[in-house]
Formats: sequence, structure tokens, C-alpha cells
Amino acid sequence: MLKFQNKVVLVTGSGTGIGQTIAKLFAENGSSIIILGRRSEPLEETKKILEEIIGRVKSNAKVWLFSGVDVSDESGVSEMFDALKKENVRVDIVVNNAGVSGPVTCFPNSPLDDFKSAVAIHLTGTFWTSVQALKIMEPGSKIITISTFFTEERPFEQRPYRFRSPYTAAQGAKNRLAEAMSWELAEKGIVSIATNPGPVHSDRIYKTVYPKAAAEFLRTSGFEDLAPSEVEVANKEIVGLLGEDVQTVKDGIAKAAASVAKIKSGDVQKISQTLEKMLAKIQEIAEKVQKNTSFMIADRQFLSQMQVAQTVMTLADDDISKILNGKVIPGDRVFYPVKPHVATSTPLVQQPSFASKTFVFTIDATDAGDVQRAISLAQHVEKNGAKAVCLISDSMSKEHQDSISSKFHSHIVSLKSPDELKRWLGAAKNTGELTAVIHITGKVPEGVKIIDMSRGSWDALVDKFVNTPATVLQSAFEMFVPGGRADPRLYKNAFGTAIIIGPDMPTGAKISGSDRARVEVFRGALRPFTTTVNQELSDVLKSKVRSFLVLPGGVDGKESDNEKIIRALNYFVTEQARSSSEVTFCVDETRE
Repeated sequence: MLKFQNKVVLVTGSGTGIGQTIAKLFAENGSSIIILGRRSEPLEETKKILEEIIGRVKSNAKVWLFSGVDVSDESGVSEMFDALKKENVRVDIVVNNAGVSGPVTCFPNSPLDDFKSAVAIHLTGTFWTSVQALKIMEPGSKIITISTFFTEERPFEQRPYRFRSPYTAAQGAKNRLAEAMSWELAEKGIVSIATNPGPVHSDRIYKTVYPKAAAEFLRTSGFEDLAPSEVEVANKEIVGLLGEDVQTVKDGIAKAAASVAKIKSGDVQKISQTLEKMLAKIQEIAEKVQKNTSFMIADRQFLSQMQVAQTVMTLADDDISKILNGKVIPGDRVFYPVKPHVATSTPLVQQPSFASKTFVFTIDATDAGDVQRAISLAQHVEKNGAKAVCLISDSMSKEHQDSISSKFHSHIVSLKSPDELKRWLGAAKNTGELTAVIHITGKVPEGVKIIDMSRGSWDALVDKFVNTPATVLQSAFEMFVPGGRADPRLYKNAFGTAIIIGPDMPTGAKISGSDRARVEVFRGALRPFTTTVNQELSDVLKSKVRSFLVLPGGVDGKESDNEKIIRALNYFVTEQARSSSEVTFCVDETRE
């Protein structure tokens, strides 16, 4: 009997690549397969392949196809599972595989809509698919989530993945989501595991990620006589030419040159010659990145898609899945020597003078403790000569809004709106030198299981702890470096400090693993995000603008000490902090 005979496996993003390979391997082992994705053509081809396999192995299995289903789309996913439920289909294994590259660019240049879309597909897509699948899952079922090793931490480390900030934020949260679901699903007898396969041979990495990353290196500095904005226009048309035939490349270069000529005076033929050299340079850098990565692997080999599929199938084994429930299984064969990025307490520095400076606090408080934290920090900077300006979220209770606005220069704003933030940050610059923007996220609500959340409640949490911090940071960077988005060369040696504070670990005498794991989903997003953004600022843009992350509270359940956060604030605005690789601080933890 085939190993997975009479089992039903659902694979998201199964029309091509890793997803298709996973579906094929399970079909070869007797499974019925549910395939879904946004594009119908590759799914139809996959269905033909699977039906051929089913006929060959004589499993009498079945294939269900759902095209036009984007995992981030609430109704599309819900309707798919409702349809399966009406057919009395029971799913035994869900493989969360769907993903996109997302914008491959420095965070200050990353369109926020694209940022949010990448997070929605990777993180929210995993959440919603998993939760809706519970409608048709029984004890003994498994949820297997594919993520990335770039967001897994070693002691003191957090690996950055430059130009991939929304990707790392979503993937970091996704690892922690798999862990959190394992706690909540235990009583249902359902297993949740994640696996991080590392670099995999795929068209996405060779034709999209590496070339776009190479192109971004050239955009940040300009290329020959092309300004960054002109390089960006050209990149949109020439990166996809890599690997094409000579005539296609020639035609593509000519088209790109014409586009550049619309914004740059000069001879189109000369621009074409420049773009030919630029395309060659992009290919050279992309190949170098690939080669350098392979040299960090013992056998210098990326995994094949079949090896990833074999890993997933192994994790779906009844005995293995019980042993590894709640774990993130590394396929981490890559050794990246990185500097330490995570620390506990910040160095104690002499109290800086804040005279003639302005500190802006963007506040999205959940409870009175968050409000008191904001008040303590704002009082501290004003006591030392600065002007505190508080931008208070319009989603906060009026009581909490009034507690802050009665004490400081304040405005009630939508922190989700880049336009509002830019307007008020611009106004704040008129009160003094804009030194720091400090965002207080508030706390993760207690007592609500992730698997019981409505889609609206989940989306609100993702906005609060991922999208809004990203919006605040990007708006702050635009204030620190006006025009830096269009011309990243302006970031060189520019100053500015952006700080994210929160969310806190839960407090109390008896904190469950489930409570901690739920908060870690969002802390797990912000750690790799912060590290990635700072590597771009320091190593790529050569800037002295910095973003720091403070994660209050600890595993002991004690209340966070605001004095430690004040000490961290004093440190973050110093030159010492700008020259350190440590950017994430768990100020209430101790480390011997």
C-alpha cells in the first residue's frame, strides 16, 4: 500500500515550482490532492500531471482544482473550504507553500502597498488558510508551513536579508505562527510544524530575486551617467531580459533606452550602450551573489525542489510529526557569519542634551500601561530640553488619548496613513531639529486564541504590529532624508533615529506557553525587519540614520521597567549606537 493512500493533501501555490513538486510527490505516494493558486493555466497543467501520476500508481486518488484563489483573499479561501465541506472532503495535510518575492528594494524605496501585499500573502495567507482548513480537519491532521531560514535566530544574531524587508517580516512572523498554532491546536489533536529549506534551485531565485537585488545595488548608487531614478526606470524593463535571446535583449534595451530618454536628455544610442553595460553588470553581480551563497554551504549545493518536497513528506509522517510538533525545522545548510544584532541592556551613557531638538512619539496604545510609557518617555525628553510632539492613534480610546494630549503638544491622527504622518512629521520639524521618531505599538490583546480569531481581528493585529510600524519608519526616513527615496545617495552620512517599542511579553505569575507564543508572532516579525532595514541603511546606503527595536518584558512575566527604555532612548541617539551592529534590545531580559 502506498504510504499516503486515502489521504487528502492541500498545497497552496501548487501550480509551479516547489508547490507543484510537493503535490507530485504526495500523488506518487497515493494522496488525493487539492491544488490552488492565482493563475489557471499552470494549475490546469499541474492537474494533468497529477492525474497521470494517479493513473500510473493506481491509487484511485482524486484532484481538486481551485483557480483564481489568492491565499490572502478572505472570501476566496473561505469559499474554497466551504465547497470542500459540502463535498464531505476531509483534509489530512495542509502545506502552506504559497509566496511571492515581494518588492526587492531598499526599505525606504519599498512601495507600502507592495510591502503590505507581500505580508498579506506570506503571513495572512498562512493564517487564514490554516484557520479555514480546520473546518474540514480531524485529529491526526497536520499543518506544514514552509518559511525561510533568513528569519531564524542564533544566539545574539538575527540574519538580515537586504532588499527583502516585507519578506523577512512576514516570514519571521510565519515561523512563530507555526509555533503558536501548535499550542492552540494540541487539544484538537492537530500538528503544526514549519520548515526552512534554505536556498532552493528555482526560477524565482535565479530570474527574479538575485537579478533584482543586483539591479538595486546599481540603483542606490547610480550607474555611469544615470541617476538612481533613471536606473530604476531602466531596471523595470531590462532585468527580465537576462537569459533571453540576442534579438529580444536588443529590442528590450532599445525600449528601455527610449523610456529613459523621456526623463533624461541625451542620445538614445548612447543610453542604449550604457544600458547594455548595466545589464551585463547586473548579471555579473547576480552570479556573484549566487556563487558567494554556495560557498557558504558545505557541499556548495542549493537544495532541489524534490528535496524540499521530501522534507515536507517526511514531516507529514504520523510518528515524525508528533515528535516535531511545534518546531521550526531548519534546512539551514548555509553558514552566514553575521555580527551580533540582538542584545539585552543598552550601554549606560551620559545624559545627552536635547536642547533645541524635537522628539516625535507615534502612539498606538492598547492599555493604561502603554499610555504611562508614552508619558514617561515624553516627560524625559522635555525635562532634558527637547520638544515632545505626540501623534496619537485615532483608534485609541478617548480616555487614553486625553491622558496624553492633556500633557503634551498632540494631534489625533491615522497612523496607517502615510500622507497624514508626513504632514504632521513635517509640521513637527518646525518646532526644532527632528532627532527621533519613537513608535509605541501597544500590547497584543490577551485571552483570544489565534485559531479563533475572525479575519478582521487578525488583519487589525497585522496592521498594528507590522504594517503601521513600517509606515511610521518609512515616513520618518523621508523626514530625515528629504528626497532620499528618489535619490538614495542622499542617505550617505545623514542622521536620524527611529525606534519601535513593543509589543511586550505578557505579564503575570502564570504565563502559558500559548500566551508567549501568540505575542512572539509579532515580535518575530519586527526582529528580522529591523535588522534588514539597518543593514540597508549602514552597509548599502552608508547612512547614519538608524532604526532600533525595543522588546519590553521577559519570560519571567514581570512588568517592564520604563526606566530601562529611557536609558535605551538616551543611547540610541548617540554616535556609539550608530556604529554598533546591535539594533534589537530585550531590555528586561538578562544574559550572562
